[in-house]
Amino acid sequence: MKKKLYVSIFWILLGLGLNIGHWAGLWEDYWMSMGIAFLFIGTLQLLRQRRYHTNESYRERVDTAANDERNKFLANKAWAWAGYWYVLLAALGSIAFKIMGREDLTMFCSGSVCFMMVLYWLNYLWLSRKY
Repeated sequence: MKKKLYVSIFWILLGLGLNIGHWAGLWEDYWMSMGIAFLFIGTLQLLRQRRYHTNESYRERVDTAANDERNKFLANKAWAWAGYWYVLLAALGSIAFKIMGREDLTMFCSGSVCFMMVLYWLNYLWLSRKY
């Protein structure tokens, strides 16, 4: 649990550093927004960890959710569906962008579909050897 505490503190410090750098004129607005997001994430994680350690019923719910087979199955299924939908929508997007004459977006969508297919294939090979 100390690792989670250190990671939360890291996000907060990174967020502060990005905001200070923006205010000092070193970086553009994008990095300030990223810093705010990191501050928010780190703070929420700290609050969640505090609640986990002080609230017994919350700890039981979190532990059950993390170790429950049904939740693991649903999470894996949701990731699989998200991957399927992403590939389908990106493939349709590449066709639509090609028709619209947007070569840059066509290449982005096509490249992301290709990347996902290669990633799937490599994972399939690795998992078939492992199991």
